[in-house]
Amino acid sequence: MDAAHAKVSGEVPARPSVPAEILARLRLVCLDLPEASEESAWVGTRWCVRKKNFAHVLMIDAGWPPAYAQAAACNGPACVLTFRLSGAKLAAPRFARHPFFRPVWWPNIAGMQLDAHTDWDEVQELLTESYCVLAPRKLVALIDRVDT
Repeated sequence: MDAAHAKVSGEVPARPSVPAEILARLRLVCLDLPEASEESAWVGTRWCVRKKNFAHVLMIDAGWPPAYAQAAACNGPACVLTFRLSGAKLAAPRFARHPFFRPVWWPNIAGMQLDAHTDWDEVQELLTESYCVLAPRKLVALIDRVDT
């Protein structure tokens, strides 16, 4: 169904899903963290620790969802991941250039486009850091990680 038909008929156009391979890779990282859970978000999939969202993946398509398309400066199609970082790490210049972007809705949020060039070791480090920003100290203490 095209967008014009959907607007006239009131039907919601189908939105692309996050590719299964990307979800599988993210699950390997996120669900290995203590007390992490996965749930469907308003769009895409998110991972939480004690109801705090430390990772969210979704597809941008034809400028939708608009807040993500604007933040990523991309109308899509594109797969994007958002996560949290401490202020010091977030200040690094690399988070101001592609494939990264800085949404405005939280002061400690960052995002990145996921594609064929994605460094999955880096994604693992970023998601572990994001988890540690939001998780209780006793859960963070259970994680083997290199402090950078």
